[in-house]
This record gives sequence, structure tokens and C-alpha cells, in this order.
Amino acid sequence: MTKSNQQAGLREFIVRVGTIALSSLIVAVNLKSFVAAGDLFPGGFTGITRLIQRCALEFAGVELPFGPINLVLNAVPAFISFKLVGKRFTLYSCLSIFLTSVFTDLVPALDITEDVLLICIFGGIVGGFANSLCLHVRVTTGGTDFIAIALSERKNVDAWSYIFCGNVVLLLIAGYLFGWDRALYSMLYQYASTQVIKTMDPDSRQATLLIVTGRETAGGVCAQIQDTHHTATLIEGVGLYNGDPCVMIYSVVADSEVRSLARKIRHSDPKAFVNVLRTQRVVGKFYRRPRD
Repeated sequence: MTKSNQQAGLREFIVRVGTIALSSLIVAVNLKSFVAAGDLFPGGFTGITRLIQRCALEFAGVELPFGPINLVLNAVPAFISFKLVGKRFTLYSCLSIFLTSVFTDLVPALDITEDVLLICIFGGIVGGFANSLCLHVRVTTGGTDFIAIALSERKNVDAWSYIFCGNVVLLLIAGYLFGWDRALYSMLYQYASTQVIKTMDPDSRQATLLIVTGRETAGGVCAQIQDTHHTATLIEGVGLYNGDPCVMIYSVVADSEVRSLARKIRHSDPKAFVNVLRTQRVVGKFYRRPRD
């Protein structure tokens, strides 16, 4: 490994660990401020941990710490992710789970507002933003995210909506035990969080590229697309403005790749016309960059 590669690897490690630490701290503050103030039940294994804590306090009078319960619950999903997604991805994610568990028990409770509706909306936004920070460095905060990412990579499906439905079941149980008003408010919290994650997750969106270029430059443009491990379809055509023969290249790429790819295409052909369309759904084989 060259020195430049070592420096790049070190920078990536520092950025990843720093982002994980920041995300974990935001999650902990959110849990001890918005979630605690609203007496909410967030989704996923964090919500299950909160539910166990509330049941222990309500029915047994025992106040359980957050950290140990959260770590135990995440053991099985982490093992599944280790097998299906990758080792480094899982280890970084376990670091996120560990730091969140520690920070949540150390951060003091913060009273920001008593308006439950504001707590649901802004708590969900903050929680979703914290999760998205990890997703941007190709790590997860654990729990059901492990399952969602494994399904996305293995089955090429959008699992966040299914995770939201599973969280609704959790909240129904919480509503039955502790009151329907808090459960319904928690659904608003979870919906806001899920929408932020779906919007900010760089790997959940695809874009369609329609590129009009000349026959001589089509090879260079296609090479730029193939460098991203995606492929393309080439369609012969004629430009109606001047009647010159041209080529239209059709391809679907990850949304996060569009900006850099468009720049490279323009470098290959400064006269290329690039139309970027939002892709709602892709059925079939689509290359997803490994998270490991």
C-alpha cells in the first residue's frame, strides 16, 4: 500500500469515527430531551429498549439503564449484518451502537419544550438527521437499520416503509400498555424520522440519465458511466436542429453519483446534452456500491 493510499485510508477512518461519534451524541441528546420530554417511543430497537424500561419502571418499580438493554437487543441483527452485509460495516455500526448506549446513560435530561406536537416533529427530524449522518459514511445506527440495509442490498427493495410498519406494531403495544395518546404522538415522531432518512439516504435514490452526444464521443461518455460499475443503452438518432447523426445514451445510476458523473461526461464531450430524471423505482439488476 502506497503512502497516499495510507493517508486516504486514515482520513476515511477519522471521518467515519468522527461522524459516528457526532451522530451518537445527537441521538443521545434527542432521547434525553425530545423523546423523554414527550414520553415517546421511537421506532426500532431503541423503541423496544424504551418500552422495556417503561415496563420495568411501571410494573416492577425498577429503573433499568439504557445501554445494556440496547446492546443485548442489537446482538442478533449485528450478527446477521456481519454475515450478509460485511465485517467493517458491522464493526463501525457496532461502534455507533456502543457510543449511543454510553452517551444516553451519561447525557443529562434536557427540557426544551412542553408542546408535544413540536416534540414529535422536531424530535423526529433530529433523530432522522442523526441516522442520516451515519448513512452518509456508509454506517448505520443499528437495530432495524441492519435489517433494512440487508434487504436493500440482497433484494433491491426499499425497506424503510416496511420498517415503519413494524414500528407501528411496536407503538400499538406501547399504546395498549401506557395510553394511546403517547403512541399516536410517537407515530408522528417516527413518520417524521423515516421521511428525513428516506430523503437524506444517498443510496435510496436513483436517477435516470438521458445523454445526447456525437458518435465520435459516445465511447468516452460510455466509459465514464462504466467506471461507476453501471451500464448503459445506446440509441442511434438524428438531431432535428441540424440533421446531424447523434447518439442518445440511457443509463440509471445512484443519485449521489450524478454530479461527479455529469462533470466527467462534460469533460469527455463539452457539447453533450444531459437530462437527469428522478427515478421512482428500479426493477431488475442495479449495481449498489458495497457498504463494506
